[in-house]
Amino acid sequence: MKRILSILAVVALLVPAAAFAGGLEVFLSNVNVQARADMPGFSVGLSTQFGVPVTQVQAVLRTVHEPADAFMVLQLGQMSHRPPESVLAVYQPNRKKGWGAIAKDLGIKPGSAEFHALKNGDLHFTGRNAGRGGDRGEVGGSDHGNGGGKGHGGGNGHGGGHGKGHNKS
Repeated sequence: MKRILSILAVVALLVPAAAFAGGLEVFLSNVNVQARADMPGFSVGLSTQFGVPVTQVQAVLRTVHEPADAFMVLQLGQMSHRPPESVLAVYQPNRKKGWGAIAKDLGIKPGSAEFHALKNGDLHFTGRNAGRGGDRGEVGGSDHGNGGGKGHGGGNGHGGGHGKGHNKS
């Protein structure tokens, strides 16, 4: 009985640590689950969020191993200001090294906000245009939009503002 209690105590100590160790891997796992539930919707969401034609998103999806890898190709392209083809050229020979190594090869500096967001899994798959206020599609984005932090979110009056949207329905 004491042995079982000891094992349970060890498990109880390790489970919270494992939950906080997730970062990027947990985020990517969640993206894969979401993508597999609706691949057409996932493709459209990536297209919208990163401003890339759906046909180009589908080409990336055919090239990578997991749907979340397509997200990362587009995310790193956005972070490094490179087209998906350039990111894929770095991804293919280096995919086993991990996303941190790929990010460095693309010029994303360790210690930068982008690199920390990548490392911590502080990324967002929203399926919405990242250029609109109130969207969390950009790394480090917030629900306060791009309008000087006043909360004037996009979305035709449904944005993340403070009741200042106008719905013309």
